Formats: sequence, C-alpha cells, structure tokens
Amino acid sequence: MAVEARTVLWYMTFIGFIVNYMLRINLNITIVDMIAGVNGRTTLAPPTNVTINALVTNKSDFLASVAPVIATANNTDRVERYSWERQFLDWAKIDYERDGFHWNEKEQSNLLGSFFWVHWLLQLPGGILARKYGTKLVFGLANGVGVFCCFLIPIFSYWSYAALLWLRVFQGLVTGLAWPSMHVMTAKWIPPNERSKFVSAYLGSSVGVAMFYPIFGYVIAWTSWEWVYYICGVFGMLWFVAWQFLVFDSPAEHPRIEQSERRYIEKSLGASVHSSSPGPTPWRQIATSRPVWMNVVAQWGGIWGLFTLMTHGPTYFRLIHHWDIRATGFLSGMPHLMRMIFAYCFSMFADYLLRTDRLSRTNVRKLATGVCCGVKGLVVLALAFFGYNATAAIVLVAVATMFHGAVSSGPLASMVDLSPNYAGIVLGVSGMIGGMPGFISPYIVGILTQGNQTIEAWKNVFMLTAAMLIGSGVIYVFFSESTLQPWNSGRHALPEAGLKEMQTLEEKLPLQSVAREEVNAAEQPVKSNN
Repeated sequence: MAVEARTVLWYMTFIGFIVNYMLRINLNITIVDMIAGVNGRTTLAPPTNVTINALVTNKSDFLASVAPVIATANNTDRVERYSWERQFLDWAKIDYERDGFHWNEKEQSNLLGSFFWVHWLLQLPGGILARKYGTKLVFGLANGVGVFCCFLIPIFSYWSYAALLWLRVFQGLVTGLAWPSMHVMTAKWIPPNERSKFVSAYLGSSVGVAMFYPIFGYVIAWTSWEWVYYICGVFGMLWFVAWQFLVFDSPAEHPRIEQSERRYIEKSLGASVHSSSPGPTPWRQIATSRPVWMNVVAQWGGIWGLFTLMTHGPTYFRLIHHWDIRATGFLSGMPHLMRMIFAYCFSMFADYLLRTDRLSRTNVRKLATGVCCGVKGLVVLALAFFGYNATAAIVLVAVATMFHGAVSSGPLASMVDLSPNYAGIVLGVSGMIGGMPGFISPYIVGILTQGNQTIEAWKNVFMLTAAMLIGSGVIYVFFSESTLQPWNSGRHALPEAGLKEMQTLEEKLPLQSVAREEVNAAEQPVKSNN
C-alpha cells in the first residue's frame, strides 16, 4: 500500500516542531545545573573552618578539618557519623569542583525570556516570505539556523552573560519564521475536513518538550549541561537534511506523489486555494477582521498559560518541591506528552464532528478553544490553591498542559478556515501579538519571585495565568467565527451569493466526498514512493 505524500508531510512537520521546541526549552532545564551550587542550590554554606583549597585538593585534609563539626552536629554511633561524612563530602565536592554561573533570579528570568523578546517580530514576515518563497525554504532555514546556534551556546556561556543573552535573542528571532510559514503549506496540502488532524502535527512541539526534558535531565546527570546543546545540534541537522529531500511546497511540485492523491487534494480544496498568487494582500480587511482578532485573543491566553508552565516548570519543581535534576526533567516533560496525545485524539473527534455535520465548523472551533483556554484555566486556578502539595502539583500541571492540546482543533485550525490563501499571514499577525506572553510572562514571574521563592509567590503566578486563560476562552466562545472570509478571494470581496456558496462548500465539502469516490474507483495497487 502506498504511503501518501501528506502522511510523510505530517511526520516531517511533526519532527520539525519537535526540533523547534527543543530549541526553546533546552535552556529551561540546563539553567538548573548551570547556576552556582549543587544543581542550582546556593542556600547552603560550608563550615567556616573549611577552606576551598582543602575541599578541592585533598579529601583526607577535608575530612580531618570537618571532623569537629561532624562530632558536634551528630552525636550518634560511628556508622551514622561515617554516612554523614560521606554525604557532606559529596555535597561539598560537587559544590566547589563544579561551581557554576552566579546569576540571580532576575538574570535567570531574562535568559529564559530572551528567546521571545523579538521572536514575535518575524511572525508576520514568516507568513509573507512563505507565500513568496515557499514553506520548504522558510521553515527549513528557520529551524536550521536555530539548530546551528545550539553549538555556540556553551562557548557563549563561558564567554559572557551578555553574549549568551543576545545569542538566545537571535535564536528566538530567526525561529519566529517557522510557525506562520507552516500554515501556508497546510493550506496547499490538506483538505478542510482533515485540518484538525494535520494541525495536530504542530503539537510535535509538545513531544519535543516531553522527550527532551527527561533526556536532558539524564544527560546532565551523566555528563554535563554542555552536551545537551551538542545533542540538540546533531538531531536538528539530521532533520534538516531529511526535510530538504522529502518535503515539497505543493502537490503539484511533488515529483513522487500519486496522481490519485493529487487529484483528491486539489478537488477537496476546490476554489478556496489559488494555485497562483491570489493578488495583493488585503491588509486592511485582515486588520479589521473580528474573527482574526478573536484568534489573536485565544492565542494570547493560550500561549501565556503554556509558556508559563513550560518555561518555569523546571524551576518550580526544583525550588518549591525540591526534585533532583532527573526528576525535574521527567516531571516537566510528562505533561507535554499528554498534551500531544490529547491533541491527536481531540483532533480526530473534531474532524468526526465536521464530517458528520454534527456541529458547524465555527462551533467545533469554539468547543476546542473552550477546552484549551477555559478548562485549562480552571485547572491552573486549582494549581494556585493546591500547588503546595507535590502530588497535586504534578497532577494539575499535567492535566492543565494536556488540555492545551485542543488548540490544534481550535484557533490554529480556525486561521486556515478563515482564509486558506492568507493563512500564513493570519498566523503571523496572531503570532506577533499572541506570542508576546513568551517574554512578558517570564519577566513578570521574575519580578514576583525575585528573592521570594515561596509557594505564595507562585500562587500569584498561577492566579494571573488562570485569569489570562479563562478570560481569553470566554471572549473567543462568545465572539468568534470560523467561516471562509470574503477577503480570501483575490478580489478581496465576493458578491454575497458567491460568498455564501463558498462558505457552504467549506462547511459541507461535497467536493471532498465526490473526489474520494473518484479516487477510490481509480486507485490501483501502487508502490510506496516516499
């Protein structure tokens, strides 16, 4: 049985977003080990009569020098004293032989947020460039250049704090091209009633977090934080090579696609997507479109919630619940695996609702956004009040992140519904504004927790996050729509009858069923060409 070209595209897109988020989150976990102290702990101090030289150069001198301290602190039997000595030696040896960077909470928050400082600037250009030069080039280079920066991060870290900061700013800037550029390819390749499922490939970002947080934790425990960036670089480069050989910008450009699949895609898309340039971009219509702004609002709240938990999750688990680096990596990554699984299952449910006409396209998108913003917000609100309990915190963070998976069937898919021809630009507009929480949230978290790593400070962080999520979800559900917009046409305005006809095609898609019947009748056994 043939492997369909858009199936290959799904997997390459899926891995591409794994790479994209791998670049975002690697510093979130390595910073726990990079700062001075034992895995970032700087609150303990060695006895005043112990010198650093003794600690580093001579273990026997060290044990002799701390013997009076041990005797005073532990008046139990010899075995217990020996155990105390060994633990103290292990702590002190790590602390002074692997001393790290002396960055305070504000400097750490700046590093964590720097990736997003100008990340939003190239969101809109990403959609424009993809329409002109193709997603294959733009998405590939965005990830490729970001991956190359991984090899430089250890060098820049030891060079200076400022150098590392600005390298992360550049890495965030260039990878900002990726997300909006992919919507251009989605609009050209994916039939409308398959969009929810295909857009779930974007949630490869969650698998990237789920996979690499635990892997990075073990890598750091076994070797050092520097190896995290070398692994990221090698993995990313392998994907880049495969992307260049396996992916093409449209079915018409794919040299190995079966003609039956190509006919099915083109007939399913019908007149909603122009094979050639649809004309000048309708900037005014996009800027004044209520449905576009509703997607911006949904993305703002969703990204605020996602990035707050994703960026600061490792720090929260490490400082509040005192997990070691391996547990921190696992607990920070697990929720994102649940997010991907939920996204895939929910997208299949959403496409089922569309195929069977049980809900209109607009109501399916509202349902999905109500889950990814509203329901998630309620779970984060519970985290604010029960986060002092380690078990409850793990469960609530996992469930909250999981519910965000519905975003692939909500605002992300809705942007293609509104205008397949300008989907990349619409996502670019949404990304420029809706992506700002990526750097605003870490800045606010830094202020709230500066010298105040307490459960009360984190309660305020989670309450603010819940407000953003619930508010954006309610606004979207009441005021959004996901029907084909009149400015999707190259004429930027269709007669009312023509517009209603195209919207009906988008909602019911009779062409898709006709095309599938023709394909099934014409299909013959073929070999996999992908």
